[in-house]
Amino acid sequence: MSLQTINFDHLRLRDNDRILDLGCGEGRHAITAYMEKNVESVGIDLSLKDLQTTKERFAEFEEPEKTEKSLVMSIANGSQLPFGEHSFDKVICSEVLEHIPDYRAVLTEINRILKPEGIFAASVPRFFPEWICWQLSDEYHAEEGGHIRIFNAGDLRRDIEGSGFVHYKRHHAHSLHVPYWWLKCLFWREGSEAKAVQIYHKFLIWDLMSKPKLTYWLDLLLNPIMGKSVVMYFVKTGDQT
Repeated sequence: MSLQTINFDHLRLRDNDRILDLGCGEGRHAITAYMEKNVESVGIDLSLKDLQTTKERFAEFEEPEKTEKSLVMSIANGSQLPFGEHSFDKVICSEVLEHIPDYRAVLTEINRILKPEGIFAASVPRFFPEWICWQLSDEYHAEEGGHIRIFNAGDLRRDIEGSGFVHYKRHHAHSLHVPYWWLKCLFWREGSEAKAVQIYHKFLIWDLMSKPKLTYWLDLLLNPIMGKSVVMYFVKTGDQT
């Protein structure tokens, strides 16, 4: 199991790219981009706490002697990005749009800052696993900063294509995470104290650290059926701004 949702092979990351992780959270994709290629990786988020966690995690992987690559972080709003037009080669927006009331404004900003032929990777919770979470717990989606909508992947694809992009790849990810979130919602009021939640969380940690082939193939097999996230890749063709 990998913590990454975006597949960097599909993202076509190259040396000298400038890549934005919009809503980077604790930095899993921003740091991975830095590790994968000689790039300028930029992570933005509204949470100072998450950015601080990113900074602390990055300390383990930083290579200051390699001046051809860098990672910078900043607080910024996705609907008002503090970057110039055509200033990025790649943009990642992973598990973010479901939190944003006016997500179409974010899509417009992504189009503005991407270079022609630039690539945009978006992921959101898949409809069915997310719908089950909403049925099991009102608190899951009612808490401040939580999910405010359940996306239909086809509708989101059309929204993104309408913002000036052409779709070229789609897949699902994190099927083994789905039972964990169903259990979390089922025992929401007990929180992390619920025994079933504790047991499954230990399984996920073991899987992440041990990387057994069995769970790798199980995740791969189950992703088309019950992957937690739907991941889509788009290219900006021509100057749409």
